[in-house]
Amino acid sequence: MGSWKCGGCLSCLLIPLALWSIIVNILLYFPNGQTFYASSNKLTNYVWYFEGLCFSGVMMLVVAAVLLVLDNKYKCCQSENCSRKYMTLLSFIFSALGIAFSGYCLVMSALGLVQGPYCRTQDGWHYAFEGTAGRFLTNSSLWTWCLEPAHVVEWNAILFSILITLSGLQVIVCLIRVVIQLSKMLCGTYSVILQPGII
Repeated sequence: MGSWKCGGCLSCLLIPLALWSIIVNILLYFPNGQTFYASSNKLTNYVWYFEGLCFSGVMMLVVAAVLLVLDNKYKCCQSENCSRKYMTLLSFIFSALGIAFSGYCLVMSALGLVQGPYCRTQDGWHYAFEGTAGRFLTNSSLWTWCLEPAHVVEWNAILFSILITLSGLQVIVCLIRVVIQLSKMLCGTYSVILQPGII
């Protein structure tokens, strides 16, 4: 029962992480609070993959809600015949989905960070740092290449870094839940895989 209490606490952690991911992703659409660049499609292409808004945000809220419902039902289930084993399996599946959703956000955000912003330089609008393999992040003197939007390098770097952190924490939380549920299925009283007559 203690592992399920731990699982419930972990599920609750996913909710603020998902909400912050949505907020951070939305901010990426409005450099310096301006709407012009989003409406004219002058943003880095990685913001249009909706990694923080959809996958690490809305989808993770769904995962967290389902896991909380499963945790509450498990605690209310007093007999061994009330499908605890199926709730364990469903919890494992949704925790694995959480790893996939947050992992997608982690990868896309890292790629967006390394690619750099889409900005206006003296040569026009393009990805000024695309060929630097992310080295521009440690050389702030290069950031002046971007003339517009103002401070877009810092804007993108900070927000993508926050998304990486948030989605990384989500991966860790879901991974812990997967380990807990896997140990329940393989070693626990309500083994789904080893019990005869399940399949």
